[in-house]
Amino acid sequence: MKRKAGDFRSNALKWLYPNLGVKRWFLLAVLGIFLFAAGLSVMNYGVALGYLEVQFREMVYHLTGSAPRTAVPMGIFISIIGIVAIFIGFKRMLSSIISALLPDDEGKIVDVMYTRQHLRRGPKIVVIGGGTGLSALLRGLKEYTCNLTAIVTVADDGGSSGKLRHEMGILPPGDVRNCLVALADTENIMEHLFSYRFNTGTLKGHSLGNLLIAGLADTFGDFQKGIESVSKVFALRGNVYPSTLEQVILGAELADGTVIKGETAVRDAEGRIKQVFLEPSDCHPMPEALKALEEADLIVLGPGSLYTSVLPNLLVEGLRDKIKEVSAPCVYVCNIMTEPGETDDYTVADHLQAIVDHCGANFVDVVLANNREIPQELLERYAQQDSFPVNGEARNVEWLGVKYVERDVLQADDIIRHDSTRLARELVRLLFRLKPMGEQIALVDSYLLSQKLRDES
Repeated sequence: MKRKAGDFRSNALKWLYPNLGVKRWFLLAVLGIFLFAAGLSVMNYGVALGYLEVQFREMVYHLTGSAPRTAVPMGIFISIIGIVAIFIGFKRMLSSIISALLPDDEGKIVDVMYTRQHLRRGPKIVVIGGGTGLSALLRGLKEYTCNLTAIVTVADDGGSSGKLRHEMGILPPGDVRNCLVALADTENIMEHLFSYRFNTGTLKGHSLGNLLIAGLADTFGDFQKGIESVSKVFALRGNVYPSTLEQVILGAELADGTVIKGETAVRDAEGRIKQVFLEPSDCHPMPEALKALEEADLIVLGPGSLYTSVLPNLLVEGLRDKIKEVSAPCVYVCNIMTEPGETDDYTVADHLQAIVDHCGANFVDVVLANNREIPQELLERYAQQDSFPVNGEARNVEWLGVKYVERDVLQADDIIRHDSTRLARELVRLLFRLKPMGEQIALVDSYLLSQKLRDES
Protein backbone atom coordinates (compact mmCIF):
# COMPACT_ATOMS: atom_id res chain seq x y z
CA MET A 1 0.00 0.00 0.00
CA LYS A 2 2.83 2.39 0.84
CA ARG A 3 4.44 1.72 -2.52
CA LYS A 4 1.16 2.41 -4.38
CA ALA A 5 0.68 5.63 -2.44
CA GLY A 6 4.23 6.67 -3.30
CA ASP A 7 3.67 5.90 -7.01
CA PHE A 8 0.48 7.94 -6.96
CA ARG A 9 2.23 10.95 -5.42
CA SER A 10 5.10 10.60 -7.89
CA ASN A 11 2.73 10.51 -10.87
CA ALA A 12 0.71 13.42 -9.52
CA LEU A 13 3.84 15.54 -9.14
CA LYS A 14 4.70 14.96 -12.80
CA TRP A 15 1.85 17.29 -13.70
CA LEU A 16 4.00 20.07 -12.20
CA TYR A 17 6.85 19.46 -14.65
CA PRO A 18 7.66 22.54 -16.79
CA ASN A 19 6.54 22.99 -20.42
CA LEU A 20 3.54 20.67 -20.22
CA GLY A 21 1.20 23.51 -21.13
CA VAL A 22 -1.30 22.36 -18.51
CA LYS A 23 -0.51 24.02 -15.15
CA ARG A 24 -1.32 27.62 -16.09
CA TRP A 25 -4.72 26.72 -17.53
CA PHE A 26 -5.55 24.46 -14.61
CA LEU A 27 -4.75 27.28 -12.19
CA LEU A 28 -6.86 29.68 -14.28
CA ALA A 29 -9.79 27.24 -14.06
CA VAL A 30 -9.33 26.93 -10.29
CA LEU A 31 -9.26 30.71 -9.97
CA GLY A 32 -12.45 30.84 -12.02
CA ILE A 33 -14.18 28.43 -9.65
CA PHE A 34 -13.04 30.57 -6.70
CA LEU A 35 -14.33 33.77 -8.34
CA PHE A 36 -17.67 32.14 -9.21
CA ALA A 37 -18.11 31.06 -5.60
CA ALA A 38 -17.03 34.49 -4.39
CA GLY A 39 -19.64 36.14 -6.63
CA LEU A 40 -22.40 33.96 -5.22
CA SER A 41 -21.20 34.76 -1.71
CA VAL A 42 -21.27 38.50 -2.40
CA MET A 43 -24.81 38.28 -3.79
CA ASN A 44 -25.84 36.46 -0.64
CA TYR A 45 -24.02 38.91 1.63
CA GLY A 46 -21.54 36.33 2.84
CA VAL A 47 -19.37 37.33 5.78
CA ALA A 48 -16.39 35.08 5.14
CA LEU A 49 -15.59 36.83 1.86
CA GLY A 50 -16.38 40.32 3.06
CA TYR A 51 -12.84 41.50 2.62
CA LEU A 52 -12.81 40.34 -1.01
CA GLU A 53 -16.10 42.15 -1.55
CA VAL A 54 -14.62 45.42 -0.26
CA GLN A 55 -11.56 45.08 -2.51
CA PHE A 56 -13.70 44.51 -5.61
CA ARG A 57 -15.87 47.45 -4.72
CA GLU A 58 -12.76 49.60 -4.56
CA MET A 59 -11.55 48.28 -7.91
CA VAL A 60 -14.90 49.03 -9.56
CA TYR A 61 -14.87 52.51 -8.00
CA HIS A 62 -11.43 53.29 -9.46
CA LEU A 63 -12.43 51.93 -12.87
CA THR A 64 -15.85 53.57 -13.16
CA GLY A 65 -15.70 56.49 -10.74
CA SER A 66 -18.68 55.21 -8.76
CA ALA A 67 -19.35 52.33 -6.43
CA PRO A 68 -22.23 49.89 -6.99
CA ARG A 69 -25.32 50.59 -4.95
CA THR A 70 -25.93 46.96 -3.95
CA ALA A 71 -23.97 43.74 -3.62
CA VAL A 72 -26.00 41.91 -6.30
CA PRO A 73 -24.46 43.63 -9.37
CA MET A 74 -21.03 43.15 -7.83
CA GLY A 75 -21.69 39.43 -7.27
CA ILE A 76 -22.94 38.96 -10.83
CA PHE A 77 -19.86 40.72 -12.17
CA ILE A 78 -17.53 38.49 -10.13
CA SER A 79 -19.39 35.30 -11.10
CA ILE A 80 -19.27 36.14 -14.82
CA ILE A 81 -15.50 36.63 -14.61
CA GLY A 82 -15.27 33.28 -12.85
CA ILE A 83 -17.33 31.46 -15.51
CA VAL A 84 -15.18 32.91 -18.29
CA ALA A 85 -12.02 31.86 -16.47
CA ILE A 86 -13.35 28.32 -15.91
CA PHE A 87 -14.27 27.96 -19.58
CA ILE A 88 -10.97 29.26 -20.93
CA GLY A 89 -8.89 27.33 -18.38
CA PHE A 90 -10.48 23.93 -18.92
CA LYS A 91 -10.72 24.36 -22.71
CA ARG A 92 -7.06 25.24 -23.08
CA MET A 93 -5.98 22.53 -20.61
CA LEU A 94 -7.90 19.82 -22.51
CA SER A 95 -6.57 21.14 -25.83
CA SER A 96 -3.01 20.80 -24.53
CA ILE A 97 -3.61 17.21 -23.45
CA ILE A 98 -5.43 16.22 -26.66
CA SER A 99 -2.86 17.82 -28.94
CA ALA A 100 -0.13 15.83 -27.18
CA LEU A 101 -1.98 12.49 -27.41
CA LEU A 102 -3.68 12.98 -30.80
CA PRO A 103 -1.68 15.59 -32.70
CA ASP A 104 -3.33 14.80 -36.04
CA ASP A 105 -6.92 14.50 -34.80
CA GLU A 106 -7.20 17.37 -32.32
CA GLY A 107 -9.94 19.06 -34.33
CA LYS A 108 -11.86 15.79 -34.76
CA ILE A 109 -11.88 14.69 -31.12
CA VAL A 110 -15.44 15.90 -30.47
CA ASP A 111 -16.71 14.13 -33.59
CA VAL A 112 -14.92 10.93 -32.57
CA MET A 113 -16.36 11.06 -29.05
CA TYR A 114 -19.86 11.83 -30.31
CA THR A 115 -19.77 9.05 -32.91
CA ARG A 116 -18.48 6.44 -30.48
CA GLN A 117 -21.14 7.25 -27.91
CA HIS A 118 -23.82 6.71 -30.56
CA LEU A 119 -22.21 3.53 -31.86
CA ARG A 120 -22.13 2.05 -28.36
CA ARG A 121 -25.92 2.25 -28.35
CA GLY A 122 -26.22 0.37 -31.66
CA PRO A 123 -27.56 -3.18 -32.05
CA LYS A 124 -25.49 -6.24 -31.27
CA ILE A 125 -24.76 -8.00 -34.54
CA VAL A 126 -22.81 -11.25 -35.02
CA VAL A 127 -21.46 -11.98 -38.51
CA ILE A 128 -20.21 -15.45 -39.43
CA GLY A 129 -18.08 -16.39 -42.41
CA GLY A 130 -14.69 -15.64 -43.91
CA GLY A 131 -12.93 -14.28 -46.96
CA THR A 132 -13.29 -10.79 -48.39
CA GLY A 133 -17.09 -10.85 -48.19
CA LEU A 134 -17.10 -10.85 -44.40
CA SER A 135 -14.64 -7.96 -44.11
CA ALA A 136 -16.66 -5.95 -46.66
CA LEU A 137 -19.79 -6.41 -44.58
CA LEU A 138 -18.00 -5.30 -41.41
CA ARG A 139 -16.88 -2.08 -43.11
CA GLY A 140 -20.51 -1.17 -43.68
CA LEU A 141 -21.89 -2.30 -40.32
CA LYS A 142 -19.30 -0.44 -38.25
CA GLU A 143 -20.95 2.84 -39.34
CA TYR A 144 -24.09 1.75 -37.46
CA THR A 145 -22.74 0.08 -34.33
CA CYS A 146 -19.55 -0.90 -32.54
CA ASN A 147 -21.30 -3.88 -30.92
CA LEU A 148 -20.03 -6.18 -33.67
CA THR A 149 -18.68 -9.70 -33.38
CA ALA A 150 -17.05 -11.53 -36.28
CA ILE A 151 -16.78 -15.32 -36.02
CA VAL A 152 -14.23 -16.41 -38.61
CA THR A 153 -13.38 -19.73 -40.22
CA VAL A 154 -9.94 -21.20 -39.46
CA ALA A 155 -9.79 -24.00 -42.03
CA ASP A 156 -7.64 -22.09 -44.54
CA ASP A 157 -4.61 -24.08 -45.71
CA GLY A 158 -3.38 -22.02 -48.66
CA GLY A 159 -1.15 -18.99 -49.24
CA SER A 160 0.59 -17.17 -46.41
CA SER A 161 -1.94 -18.42 -43.85
CA GLY A 162 -1.36 -22.04 -44.87
CA LYS A 163 2.42 -21.68 -44.64
CA LEU A 164 2.26 -20.17 -41.16
CA ARG A 165 -0.20 -22.85 -40.10
CA HIS A 166 2.07 -25.68 -41.22
CA GLU A 167 5.38 -24.14 -40.15
CA MET A 168 4.39 -22.57 -36.80
CA GLY A 169 1.38 -24.65 -35.83
CA ILE A 170 -0.86 -21.59 -35.37
CA LEU A 171 -4.35 -21.01 -36.69
CA PRO A 172 -4.46 -19.43 -40.16
CA PRO A 173 -4.50 -15.64 -39.60
CA GLY A 174 -5.58 -14.42 -43.07
CA ASP A 175 -9.35 -14.06 -42.60
CA VAL A 176 -8.86 -12.79 -39.06
CA ARG A 177 -6.47 -10.13 -40.39
CA ASN A 178 -9.03 -8.91 -42.94
CA CYS A 179 -11.67 -8.53 -40.23
CA LEU A 180 -9.30 -6.64 -37.94
CA VAL A 181 -8.52 -4.20 -40.73
CA ALA A 182 -12.20 -3.73 -41.56
CA LEU A 183 -13.14 -2.94 -37.93
CA ALA A 184 -10.35 -0.42 -37.31
CA ASP A 185 -11.04 3.30 -36.95
CA THR A 186 -7.77 3.98 -38.74
CA GLU A 187 -8.62 1.57 -41.55
CA ASN A 188 -6.41 3.11 -44.25
CA ILE A 189 -3.32 2.89 -42.08
CA MET A 190 -4.19 -0.65 -41.00
CA GLU A 191 -4.81 -1.76 -44.57
CA HIS A 192 -1.48 -0.42 -45.87
CA LEU A 193 0.36 -1.92 -42.92
CA PHE A 194 -1.35 -5.30 -42.62
CA SER A 195 -1.77 -5.99 -46.34
CA TYR A 196 1.85 -5.38 -47.32
CA ARG A 197 3.33 -8.53 -48.87
CA PHE A 198 6.98 -9.41 -49.17
CA ASN A 199 8.08 -10.17 -52.72
CA THR A 200 11.57 -11.54 -52.14
CA GLY A 201 13.57 -13.64 -49.73
CA THR A 202 12.37 -16.19 -47.21
CA LEU A 203 9.33 -14.05 -46.41
CA LYS A 204 8.11 -14.01 -50.01
CA GLY A 205 4.34 -14.35 -50.17
CA HIS A 206 3.76 -13.50 -46.52
CA SER A 207 1.72 -10.44 -45.54
CA LEU A 208 2.98 -8.25 -42.72
CA GLY A 209 -0.36 -8.55 -40.92
CA ASN A 210 -0.19 -12.34 -40.90
CA LEU A 211 3.35 -12.23 -39.52
CA LEU A 212 2.37 -9.74 -36.82
CA ILE A 213 -0.56 -11.87 -35.67
CA ALA A 214 1.64 -14.97 -35.75
CA GLY A 215 4.32 -13.19 -33.72
CA LEU A 216 1.82 -12.00 -31.11
CA ALA A 217 0.26 -15.46 -30.89
CA ASP A 218 3.73 -16.94 -30.33
CA THR A 219 4.60 -14.25 -27.77
CA PHE A 220 1.46 -14.77 -25.68
CA GLY A 221 1.21 -18.48 -26.35
CA ASP A 222 -2.41 -17.99 -27.38
CA PHE A 223 -3.86 -17.08 -30.78
CA GLN A 224 -6.83 -15.18 -29.34
CA LYS A 225 -4.63 -13.10 -27.02
CA GLY A 226 -2.64 -12.06 -30.07
CA ILE A 227 -5.87 -10.89 -31.74
CA GLU A 228 -6.91 -9.01 -28.60
CA SER A 229 -3.54 -7.21 -28.52
CA VAL A 230 -4.09 -5.92 -32.06
CA SER A 231 -7.64 -4.91 -31.12
CA LYS A 232 -6.44 -2.75 -28.23
CA VAL A 233 -3.77 -0.99 -30.27
CA PHE A 234 -6.10 -0.05 -33.14
CA ALA A 235 -9.30 0.58 -31.11
CA LEU A 236 -11.50 -1.76 -33.13
CA ARG A 237 -15.26 -1.25 -33.37
CA GLY A 238 -16.00 -4.84 -32.42
CA ASN A 239 -14.48 -8.23 -31.63
CA VAL A 240 -13.04 -10.99 -33.80
CA TYR A 241 -13.10 -14.64 -32.74
CA PRO A 242 -12.00 -17.81 -34.52
CA SER A 243 -14.86 -20.31 -34.82
CA THR A 244 -12.64 -22.73 -32.87
CA LEU A 245 -9.14 -22.65 -31.41
CA GLU A 246 -8.46 -26.23 -32.53
CA GLN A 247 -6.56 -27.13 -35.67
CA VAL A 248 -9.23 -28.37 -38.07
CA ILE A 249 -9.14 -29.74 -41.60
CA LEU A 250 -12.01 -29.12 -43.99
CA GLY A 251 -13.08 -32.07 -46.09
CA ALA A 252 -15.80 -32.75 -48.64
CA GLU A 253 -17.67 -35.67 -50.12
CA LEU A 254 -18.57 -35.23 -53.77
CA ALA A 255 -21.72 -36.49 -55.45
CA ASP A 256 -19.76 -39.39 -57.00
CA GLY A 257 -18.55 -40.53 -53.58
CA THR A 258 -15.04 -39.07 -53.84
CA VAL A 259 -13.69 -37.67 -50.56
CA ILE A 260 -11.21 -34.77 -50.62
CA LYS A 261 -9.49 -32.96 -47.74
CA GLY A 262 -8.12 -29.46 -47.36
CA GLU A 263 -9.82 -26.15 -48.01
CA THR A 264 -7.84 -25.53 -51.19
CA ALA A 265 -8.83 -28.94 -52.55
CA VAL A 266 -12.50 -28.33 -51.70
CA ARG A 267 -12.42 -24.94 -53.39
CA ASP A 268 -10.92 -26.44 -56.55
CA ALA A 269 -13.09 -29.57 -56.54
CA GLU A 270 -14.27 -30.82 -59.93
CA GLY A 271 -17.71 -32.18 -59.27
CA ARG A 272 -20.81 -31.27 -57.27
CA ILE A 273 -20.24 -31.19 -53.52
CA LYS A 274 -22.61 -33.40 -51.52
CA GLN A 275 -21.47 -32.39 -48.05
CA VAL A 276 -18.52 -30.93 -46.18
CA PHE A 277 -17.11 -31.94 -42.80
CA LEU A 278 -14.43 -31.01 -40.28
CA GLU A 279 -11.72 -33.16 -38.77
CA PRO A 280 -11.85 -33.47 -35.82
CA SER A 281 -15.65 -33.34 -35.84
CA ASP A 282 -15.89 -32.68 -32.09
CA CYS A 283 -14.08 -29.30 -32.12
CA HIS A 284 -15.36 -26.72 -29.66
CA PRO A 285 -16.21 -23.02 -30.09
CA MET A 286 -14.88 -20.21 -27.94
CA PRO A 287 -17.05 -19.26 -24.91
CA GLU A 288 -16.83 -15.60 -25.96
CA ALA A 289 -18.34 -16.43 -29.34
CA LEU A 290 -21.21 -18.31 -27.70
CA LYS A 291 -21.87 -15.40 -25.37
CA ALA A 292 -21.96 -12.99 -28.31
CA LEU A 293 -24.58 -15.19 -29.99
CA GLU A 294 -26.66 -15.26 -26.80
CA GLU A 295 -26.70 -11.46 -26.63
CA ALA A 296 -27.11 -10.83 -30.37
CA ASP A 297 -29.92 -8.82 -31.91
CA LEU A 298 -29.08 -10.18 -35.37
CA ILE A 299 -26.99 -13.06 -36.75
CA VAL A 300 -25.66 -12.79 -40.32
CA LEU A 301 -24.24 -15.67 -42.36
CA GLY A 302 -21.97 -14.57 -45.21
CA PRO A 303 -21.45 -13.20 -47.70
CA GLY A 304 -18.70 -15.59 -48.70
CA SER A 305 -17.92 -18.92 -50.27
CA LEU A 306 -20.66 -21.33 -49.26
CA TYR A 307 -18.57 -24.44 -48.65
CA THR A 308 -15.24 -22.90 -47.62
CA SER A 309 -16.22 -19.74 -45.70
CA VAL A 310 -19.76 -20.06 -44.30
CA LEU A 311 -20.40 -23.75 -43.65
CA PRO A 312 -17.04 -24.52 -41.93
CA ASN A 313 -18.12 -22.26 -39.06
CA LEU A 314 -21.51 -23.95 -38.81
CA LEU A 315 -19.86 -27.38 -38.63
CA VAL A 316 -18.53 -26.43 -35.19
CA GLU A 317 -21.31 -28.10 -33.22
CA GLY A 318 -21.50 -25.65 -30.34
CA LEU A 319 -21.91 -22.70 -32.71
CA ARG A 320 -24.56 -24.43 -34.79
CA ASP A 321 -26.55 -25.46 -31.73
CA LYS A 322 -26.32 -22.00 -30.17
CA ILE A 323 -27.63 -20.30 -33.33
CA LYS A 324 -30.64 -22.64 -33.24
CA GLU A 325 -31.18 -21.95 -29.57
CA VAL A 326 -31.11 -18.14 -29.47
CA SER A 327 -34.04 -15.92 -30.40
CA ALA A 328 -32.08 -13.52 -32.62
CA PRO A 329 -33.12 -13.73 -36.31
CA CYS A 330 -30.59 -15.34 -38.65
CA VAL A 331 -30.08 -13.81 -42.12
CA TYR A 332 -28.17 -15.56 -44.88
CA VAL A 333 -26.59 -13.19 -47.43
CA CYS A 334 -26.43 -15.17 -50.67
CA ASN A 335 -23.54 -14.80 -53.09
CA ILE A 336 -24.09 -12.74 -56.23
CA MET A 337 -22.11 -15.05 -58.53
CA THR A 338 -21.50 -18.79 -58.61
CA GLU A 339 -18.00 -20.04 -57.82
CA PRO A 340 -16.32 -22.36 -60.33
CA GLY A 341 -15.92 -25.89 -59.01
CA GLU A 342 -17.74 -25.09 -55.77
CA THR A 343 -21.25 -23.86 -56.59
CA ASP A 344 -21.59 -24.40 -60.34
CA ASP A 345 -25.18 -23.81 -61.54
CA TYR A 346 -26.39 -23.05 -57.99
CA THR A 347 -29.51 -20.94 -57.47
CA VAL A 348 -30.34 -19.04 -54.28
CA ALA A 349 -32.48 -21.99 -53.18
CA ASP A 350 -29.55 -24.37 -53.79
CA HIS A 351 -27.34 -22.29 -51.48
CA LEU A 352 -30.03 -22.35 -48.81
CA GLN A 353 -30.64 -26.09 -49.30
CA ALA A 354 -26.95 -26.76 -48.60
CA ILE A 355 -27.25 -24.91 -45.27
CA VAL A 356 -30.43 -26.83 -44.42
CA ASP A 357 -28.72 -30.14 -45.27
CA HIS A 358 -25.85 -29.39 -42.90
CA CYS A 359 -27.69 -27.53 -40.11
CA GLY A 360 -31.30 -28.65 -40.28
CA ALA A 361 -34.57 -26.87 -40.97
CA ASN A 362 -35.58 -23.61 -39.29
CA PHE A 363 -31.96 -22.53 -39.07
CA VAL A 364 -32.17 -19.46 -41.33
CA ASP A 365 -35.03 -16.96 -41.02
CA VAL A 366 -34.35 -14.68 -44.01
CA VAL A 367 -32.34 -14.94 -47.24
CA LEU A 368 -31.09 -11.66 -48.69
CA ALA A 369 -30.15 -11.68 -52.39
CA ASN A 370 -29.17 -9.10 -54.98
CA ASN A 371 -31.70 -7.96 -57.60
CA ARG A 372 -29.69 -5.29 -59.39
CA GLU A 373 -28.84 -5.98 -63.01
CA ILE A 374 -25.16 -6.68 -63.62
CA PRO A 375 -23.46 -4.86 -66.54
CA GLN A 376 -23.16 -7.08 -69.60
CA GLU A 377 -19.41 -6.55 -70.08
CA LEU A 378 -18.79 -7.84 -66.55
CA LEU A 379 -21.03 -10.86 -67.12
CA GLU A 380 -19.09 -11.75 -70.27
CA ARG A 381 -15.77 -11.47 -68.46
CA TYR A 382 -16.97 -13.64 -65.57
CA ALA A 383 -18.47 -16.18 -67.98
CA GLN A 384 -14.97 -16.80 -69.33
CA GLN A 385 -14.11 -17.99 -65.80
CA ASP A 386 -17.26 -20.16 -65.57
CA SER A 387 -18.88 -17.84 -63.05
CA PHE A 388 -22.52 -16.82 -63.54
CA PRO A 389 -25.20 -14.86 -61.63
CA VAL A 390 -26.98 -16.68 -58.81
CA ASN A 391 -30.66 -16.62 -59.79
CA GLY A 392 -33.40 -16.74 -57.21
CA GLU A 393 -37.14 -17.24 -57.01
CA ALA A 394 -39.17 -16.43 -53.92
CA ARG A 395 -41.36 -19.55 -54.13
CA ASN A 396 -38.36 -21.93 -54.13
CA VAL A 397 -36.83 -20.26 -51.09
CA GLU A 398 -40.12 -19.90 -49.21
CA TRP A 399 -40.87 -23.57 -49.90
CA LEU A 400 -37.96 -24.24 -47.53
CA GLY A 401 -39.68 -22.18 -44.83
CA VAL A 402 -37.50 -19.08 -45.18
CA LYS A 403 -38.46 -15.51 -46.06
CA TYR A 404 -36.92 -14.25 -49.32
CA VAL A 405 -35.81 -10.62 -49.73
CA GLU A 406 -34.25 -9.09 -52.86
CA ARG A 407 -32.48 -5.73 -52.74
CA ASP A 408 -29.88 -3.74 -54.63
CA VAL A 409 -26.68 -4.69 -52.80
CA LEU A 410 -24.35 -4.77 -55.82
CA GLN A 411 -21.09 -2.94 -56.31
CA ALA A 412 -20.03 -3.47 -59.90
CA ASP A 413 -16.80 -1.75 -60.87
CA ASP A 414 -13.89 -3.90 -61.97
CA ILE A 415 -15.24 -6.88 -60.06
CA ILE A 416 -18.66 -8.03 -58.92
CA ARG A 417 -19.13 -7.92 -55.17
CA HIS A 418 -21.45 -6.77 -52.42
CA ASP A 419 -21.52 -3.05 -51.71
CA SER A 420 -20.58 -2.52 -48.05
CA THR A 421 -22.85 0.46 -47.47
CA ARG A 422 -25.93 -0.90 -49.24
CA LEU A 423 -25.64 -4.33 -47.69
CA ALA A 424 -25.24 -2.96 -44.17
CA ARG A 425 -28.19 -0.62 -44.66
CA GLU A 426 -30.46 -3.44 -45.85
CA LEU A 427 -29.47 -5.66 -42.93
CA VAL A 428 -30.26 -2.92 -40.43
CA ARG A 429 -33.61 -2.39 -42.14
CA LEU A 430 -34.34 -6.10 -41.86
CA LEU A 431 -33.41 -6.03 -38.19
CA PHE A 432 -35.75 -3.09 -37.67
CA ARG A 433 -38.65 -4.93 -39.29
CA LEU A 434 -38.00 -8.16 -37.40
CA LYS A 435 -37.87 -6.48 -33.99
CA PRO A 436 -40.85 -5.91 -31.64
CA MET A 437 -42.20 -2.35 -31.52
CA GLY A 438 -40.47 -1.45 -28.26
CA GLU A 439 -37.08 -2.47 -29.58
CA GLN A 440 -37.75 -0.70 -32.89
CA ILE A 441 -37.98 2.55 -30.94
CA ALA A 442 -34.60 1.83 -29.36
CA LEU A 443 -33.05 1.36 -32.79
CA VAL A 444 -34.46 4.66 -34.02
CA ASP A 445 -33.08 6.35 -30.91
CA SER A 446 -29.57 5.13 -31.74
CA TYR A 447 -29.72 7.25 -34.94
CA LEU A 448 -29.65 4.32 -37.30
CA LEU A 449 -32.62 5.36 -39.36
CA SER A 450 -32.32 9.12 -39.13
CA GLN A 451 -28.74 9.17 -40.35
CA LYS A 452 -28.38 6.17 -42.65
CA LEU A 453 -31.75 5.07 -43.94
CA ARG A 454 -33.53 8.28 -44.86
CA ASP A 455 -31.94 8.70 -48.30
CA GLU A 456 -33.62 5.66 -49.89
CA SER A 457 -36.89 3.87 -49.24
